[in-house]
Amino acid sequence: MPAAGIVNIRRDVDDKFYRYRMPLLLTKIEGKGNGIKTVIPNMSDVARALSRPPSYITKFFGCELGAQTPFDEKNDRYIVNGAHDAIRLRELLDGFIDKFVLCASCKNPETDLNVVKNGRREDIFRDCKACGERTNIDMRHKLVTFILKNPPKNPKKSKKGKGEAANNGNGGGVHASGPTIPGQEEDGSGGDTDDELTRKIKAEAADLTNDTVLGNDDWAVDTSTEAVKARVKTLEGQMGGLSLPGGDDDGSEDDADSPYSQFGRWVEEHRSQDGIGSVQIYRKAEELGVEKKHKAVLVLVQALFTEDIVKEINTYNALLAKMITSEKHQKALLGGIERLSGLTYTELIPAIPKILMALYQNDVLDEEVVKQWGTHVSKKYVDKETSKKVRKASEPFLKWLEEADDESDEE
Repeated sequence: MPAAGIVNIRRDVDDKFYRYRMPLLLTKIEGKGNGIKTVIPNMSDVARALSRPPSYITKFFGCELGAQTPFDEKNDRYIVNGAHDAIRLRELLDGFIDKFVLCASCKNPETDLNVVKNGRREDIFRDCKACGERTNIDMRHKLVTFILKNPPKNPKKSKKGKGEAANNGNGGGVHASGPTIPGQEEDGSGGDTDDELTRKIKAEAADLTNDTVLGNDDWAVDTSTEAVKARVKTLEGQMGGLSLPGGDDDGSEDDADSPYSQFGRWVEEHRSQDGIGSVQIYRKAEELGVEKKHKAVLVLVQALFTEDIVKEINTYNALLAKMITSEKHQKALLGGIERLSGLTYTELIPAIPKILMALYQNDVLDEEVVKQWGTHVSKKYVDKETSKKVRKASEPFLKWLEEADDESDEE
C-alpha cells in the first residue's frame, strides 16, 4: 500500500507551494458478501482540513453512490456500504469540495458555510474570506436536506480562538470556519515560509516588548520564566540519561553545553513565541550544525511537541520532512515519541495510534520502519516496561497496516 501523503485541496492545482492542503483520503474494505463495506479511517482529518463536519462528506458519498453511510462520530468511524476504491472516493471528494467548500467566485477554499433563514425558507451560502463574495449552494442536491437538519456548529461555542469567533459572528446564521492551512494553525506556532512569518512578525512587532507575558487563559502550558526553566531542567535530565550506541559523527557529548542541549533549550524556550515556526527552528539547527544529525530529531521531538502533538505534527510537517531523511532519523523520531509519551506526557499513550497515523500520513514514517519498531521492545530510549506499554498502545495502527497490506495482496 502506498504511503498516504498531503495533497492540495484543489487537486487540479499542480503547485507544490499551494497554501491549502489536506491529507490524502484513505480507504479500507471490511467484510464480505452482503456485509462488505468501505471504512474511511482518516475522514476526520480530511474534514478538519476542509473545516466541514466529517458527516457531511460521508453523506455526500452516500448521495452520489446511492449507498447507506452509517457513521459513529464518538468512535471516529465513517463507513460507506459496499466496496469502493480510494480513487473513486477521491474523485467524489473533489466534487464535494467544488460544491460545498470552494468559493464559486474566486475558487478559494477559505469559506464559511452559513445556514440563513429567509422567512419560512432556509438557504445555504458560502461566505469567502478571500474575496468577500457570498455564493449560494445548489439547494437541489440531496445533501442539502441533511445539512439543514444538522447545521454546522457555531464556532463561538468552540474552545479555539474565542476572540476570533466573536469577530466572526454572522447575524443569526450558523457556520463552519474555512480550512486550516498547514503551518498556519490558529495558535501561530507553525509556519513553512519566510514571507508568512515575516508578515506576522512585522504586524505584531509594535506590540512586543522584552517584558511581554502571554496572558491568554486558553494556553495549556505555563510560559513563565520559572516554568520554562523547570521544563528545560527536566529535558536536560532526560537527555543526560540518554544513551546512543556509538555516539554521533561529530563526537559531541551530552553535557549542558553540547549543541544538542543548546538546540533543545532554544526550542523549548521559543516554541510558543509568535514568529517562531519551522523555518526558524531549522535555521537554529543549522546554526548549531546539527540539522542533519539523527540525535537532533530525538531532541526536537521532546522539546517541541506537547500533549497536542497530533495537531502539532501537521503544523511542523515541513520541518519534520526536512530533518528526517533516513531510516536512522525515523528510529530517532520513534525514540522521541517513546520518551514524550512514556515519560513526559503519559496521558498520550492511548493516542499513540493517532500520532503514528499523523506521521505516516505526512510521509515522515515508512511502513517497514514502524512495523519493525512495533515488534521489537527496546531499552534504548526508555525502560523496558514503558517500551512495552508504548508498543502495546500502537497495536491498532500496526494491525491496520497489516490488514491494508493483505487486502492489497488479494487484489
